[in-house]
Amino acid sequence: MDEGSEEDDLEAELRRRLASLRLAHQDLDAAVRALEAMPRPDQLRIARLKKQKLTLRDRIAQLVNELTPDIIA
Repeated sequence: MDEGSEEDDLEAELRRRLASLRLAHQDLDAAVRALEAMPRPDQLRIARLKKQKLTLRDRIAQLVNELTPDIIA
């Protein structure tokens, strides 16, 4: 297998992972909004979901950084 093909496979895998993480982040956001809309929201559960969202956001940023080519000025 040549180097270009391996890089393409790695990039495709990173993009799949990124899409999966973005979807999970959206799902958590929807869950937080639904919990917050309840008459007596479970604040502990909301806080835990928000923490998970932050963790996903950081991982998403890391993957975006890996996928962004370095620009040599």
